[in-house]
Amino acid sequence: MSTVGLNFGSATSGQGFDVTSTVNQIVTNLQAVETPWKTQLTILQSKDTALSNLGTQLSTLATDLQNLTDFEGVLANKTGSSSDTNVLELSSANSTASDGTHAITVEKLAQTSSAASDAVGGSDVLTGSVTFRVGNGQWQTVHVGDSKTAATLSGLSAAVNAAGVGVHASVLTDADGTERLSLVSQTPGSAGEITIANNSNHSDSPTTLADSTAPDKNTGIGLSTIQDGVDAVFTVDGVPLTSPSNTVTNAIPGVTFQLLSAPESGSSPEVVQVIIANDTSSIESAINTFVSDYNATMKAITAQEAKDSSGNPQPLYGTSVLAQLQQGLLSAVSSSFGSSAVNSLISLGITASASDDGSITLDTNSLESALNNHFDDVVSFFQDSASFGSTFTRTLDALGNNSAACGAIALALSEDSSQETTLNDDVSNQEALIATQKTNLTSELNQANQILQSIPEQLQEVNEMYSAITGYGNNQNG
Repeated sequence: MSTVGLNFGSATSGQGFDVTSTVNQIVTNLQAVETPWKTQLTILQSKDTALSNLGTQLSTLATDLQNLTDFEGVLANKTGSSSDTNVLELSSANSTASDGTHAITVEKLAQTSSAASDAVGGSDVLTGSVTFRVGNGQWQTVHVGDSKTAATLSGLSAAVNAAGVGVHASVLTDADGTERLSLVSQTPGSAGEITIANNSNHSDSPTTLADSTAPDKNTGIGLSTIQDGVDAVFTVDGVPLTSPSNTVTNAIPGVTFQLLSAPESGSSPEVVQVIIANDTSSIESAINTFVSDYNATMKAITAQEAKDSSGNPQPLYGTSVLAQLQQGLLSAVSSSFGSSAVNSLISLGITASASDDGSITLDTNSLESALNNHFDDVVSFFQDSASFGSTFTRTLDALGNNSAACGAIALALSEDSSQETTLNDDVSNQEALIATQKTNLTSELNQANQILQSIPEQLQEVNEMYSAITGYGNNQNG
């Protein structure tokens, strides 16, 4: 601790001293006790940053592994192809699909029922109502010009849509400016057939549309079904099937495909081969990502064993947690499980690299061979209860920043946090003490400074009193 000096010149000069500067020097000396605390805080904060970064990398690695261990993850993905995408196109194959080849023929495409009115002028005022039903449903009646819509074709269209009666209405405009009401069933296939009411099929409330502005030649505006609802007809592996939609979702479990064309009348349907297979490309990509992220983690751990460019050790240099991370990961990737064709990472073409940083390398040819020839063993390796996947997952939990699993990084961060709290409390308490001392010192030194500055005036008063008593110091005449 340095010495604080007061510089105020001669005691009788009245010069005094700089109170603020003096107090600041004393405060600086008092704060010197905080230096080792703050230094230790800086060290701990650097460790926290390094630990958090490693924790993030372990979390990324855990996410990579979960994609492989999840029953609905990448190992469950399927891919598919169609031998003629002009006839049938494969949309998707999910985890419930089984790999294999299916022969599909398309005999008839599905159609959605629709109806349309005669043409009328866009601004013509209409009267009457439309009555129809969808499939075997109830008859529905919508009146022209209800309380919310105009008595025009567009108003009728809006009223039909607002009624929610199982069809979608719109107004189609021709080149000559005339308009037609279009009704499209919201139920595909034969079950969505639109039937327009007339005196024969529903005499209680037939469709009675009329144009009061420019009546057509008939007594009413015609509204009729122009496209029947038709189910798609096709076969899968010789089994005849139907579908209300050309998007078929339930013919082959887990597979969705789109019917695109059917043969012309009198022609035989083409046999389309649909192949469902394991999505090995996505699996290879997922394993490659796992290897890449594992190597990044190991290199980050190894980097903490070195020193920086100035020769200072890295924040985690020599710590037990660093050794724990390294040993845990190396042990996990080198273990074997069972006696099947795929019982270790080596079986997948993953081996230790030539470098000494703990990284691994992936031989894609060996991985492809394992996926093509021993796919079920690969799945078991990652997803069985006592497999590599479950074991490595537990290892990552035990090493990472998962506080619930008492991970090594989580415990180290917690320990650092406890020390940081104590050190911060010490600094805060010392600062509070210094603040009180600073206030007291400022007051006391201000008083002392006032005394020093008043000495010349007091000496002058003494001289004057002395002169008055003794006569010395007075001017003598004569």
